[in-house]
Amino acid sequence: MKRIILKVMLLAFLCISILSCKKDDSGPSFQEENFLDGYLTTTGFNQKVISFVNSGTYEFGLEFTPLVKGSITSLRVKLPDTNPSLRITIWDKVAVAIIKTEIFNVVAANTVYDIDIVDLPLVKDREYAITMSSNDWYNREKTDGSNTTYPVSIGNIKINKYIYSDGATQVYPLSVGVRYYAGDLSFNFLQQQ
Repeated sequence: MKRIILKVMLLAFLCISILSCKKDDSGPSFQEENFLDGYLTTTGFNQKVISFVNSGTYEFGLEFTPLVKGSITSLRVKLPDTNPSLRITIWDKVAVAIIKTEIFNVVAANTVYDIDIVDLPLVKDREYAITMSSNDWYNREKTDGSNTTYPVSIGNIKINKYIYSDGATQVYPLSVGVRYYAGDLSFNFLQQQ
């Protein structure tokens, strides 16, 4: 009799365990990533840094391609001076069209800011750009002053080139630089299924 009760209890326990197990359909969990440190190291632009403050306004940043489907979850910037109206723009490079513009108050110099935005979906293998309009920036070069070679892939983001234009007008920068990078501007990216 004890064996029958034990078998029934064991069978009941197994049934409850099986029924309470839920299949996880959420898929893999991805980590948020930021390419800037890897980009600076790979290009050698982390070797020599000069701060420029009140040095003329430029629109400058990076053309990039996401290697997977994902979203920009926040923008990241660091300046050597304060700026009450830093303009950051995400562009569709192919259409040369503005996708998103954010104005941000940089209240402290030499401080990294993560600027929360509504997640901005990016299409795999589509070309985009991120630029800022500022008269303050860190100019980064190799110690030997040599050029870098593009593209540079860091995680799921391929950096195609550094771009810039003179002036405060919000226009797509057409000049290309390979001997230096002026920034620091990037974004946090989260891969999606």
